[in-house]
Amino acid sequence: MSTPINQDEINAILWKACDTFRGTIDPSEYKNYILVMLFLKYVSDAWIDHREQYERQFGNDEERIERRMSREPFVLPKGSDYYSLYEKRNLPNLGEEINIALSAIEEANKAKLEAVFRNIDFNSEANLGRPAQRNERLKNLLNDFNDPRLDLRPSRVGHLDVIGNAYEYLIGKFAAGAGKKAGEFYTPPEVSSLLAQLLDPQRGERICDPACGSGSLLIKCAQHVQTHYHAEDFSIWGQEVNGSTWALCMMNMFLHNMPVTQHNIKWGDTLGEPQHLEDDDLASFDVVVANPPFSLDKWGADKAEADRYRRFWRGIPPKSKGDYAFITHMIETATRNPNANGRVGVIVPHGVLFRGSSEGKIRQQLIDENLLDAVIGLPANLFYGTGIPAAMLIFKRQRPDDTVLFIDASRDFEAGTNQNRLRPADLEQIVQTYRRWEPIEKYAARVSRDAIAANDYNLNIPRYVDTFEAEATIDLPAVQREIETLESQLADVKTRMAAYLRELGLDG
Repeated sequence: MSTPINQDEINAILWKACDTFRGTIDPSEYKNYILVMLFLKYVSDAWIDHREQYERQFGNDEERIERRMSREPFVLPKGSDYYSLYEKRNLPNLGEEINIALSAIEEANKAKLEAVFRNIDFNSEANLGRPAQRNERLKNLLNDFNDPRLDLRPSRVGHLDVIGNAYEYLIGKFAAGAGKKAGEFYTPPEVSSLLAQLLDPQRGERICDPACGSGSLLIKCAQHVQTHYHAEDFSIWGQEVNGSTWALCMMNMFLHNMPVTQHNIKWGDTLGEPQHLEDDDLASFDVVVANPPFSLDKWGADKAEADRYRRFWRGIPPKSKGDYAFITHMIETATRNPNANGRVGVIVPHGVLFRGSSEGKIRQQLIDENLLDAVIGLPANLFYGTGIPAAMLIFKRQRPDDTVLFIDASRDFEAGTNQNRLRPADLEQIVQTYRRWEPIEKYAARVSRDAIAANDYNLNIPRYVDTFEAEATIDLPAVQREIETLESQLADVKTRMAAYLRELGLDG
């Protein structure tokens, strides 16, 4: 196709493809089928595009063409591409055929995709219905992706991140409809961008998200290095407990052109069994970011005391609230290298700022170690699945003094029908305030460690940032004069009205 590619048009086509499943399958389930089909369509178009280039280069020399194709960074086995499946769309075992194709792709690309599709079953009766119904839905799905406007060949797409943008668009739309389940796999892009700017990952650094979901936060950090430092020498690491969400993350990395040598995403429970190890101990990272599940219940408190990595030496968080379990894990994996500066950025519910008991003791220890750098209050209703306001905590291994910056950004946002959103100006104000490290009346305050200790290590933002707006003084004599004037005017109007009524003979 010679027509220019249009991101909004592609997004709309993909979203319309979801009609195949709406009303019959929960969005948290059908997102997997849509996103896998987008992935398959893209790799198929890319494979065909590259083959056509070699055919133009080598003519009818099939041996040379096949040899070059075998050296492609991604291998698509014969018969496993989208178009082969489209030709089989009327078969009675269509779901099984799709599963076989995905399995072949996985086997041919083990280093990149091993186990990625194992949790996504296109032949599932539980999710897709009985055979006749299932075949009809899958046929409709293949038909939707056959739209000629969904030509995703690299020669057409060029350097635009159309595929990655479409993938992020769909994940965002699914999150909007997934309710409480959305928080398991999605961080709003504005929030991800804010964390990336605050932590400022740079060339040569290792970036980790121990609760990475679909990987959007890691990708924002990677793009920050690429955009601001024009560098590719960085690495991103992640771990995700949910198998289906981990698969989304792996595909997300591929669709955003993250080289396999630069990302390492593991499947497993970070708190119970961390996967990123070096020399039989926790691996360390320059930047650690996360939007972990808020107040996770049953996170593994009963085993924390015996943790072989001694992550919970400051104290064991309550078994029904795992917030500080994630925080302490993240801090323990932030590099202690004196030639670097390990940074941690984590999104938390406000209870983390002031709850007592073991959480209070952990919070005090972190402050006494001079690790806490900033506390940033965010607006309510930013995150899918919860309307409560959240906060960002920034920690640093190396700090110039013992002051903590408090920012109250809770009142600056664009209100939406279902979700609020941070605008570019809101992000800029937060980032610039953090970088300048200066107090701003009713917005930001620099607070000494002694002052925080005097407040029993309570980090509740209103204790330090006074946003109280005094009511204007009321001039009572002026108000009385206005009332008297209005009463006089009302009496005059009544007199004239009575005169008009008499003229009309309606005074009775």
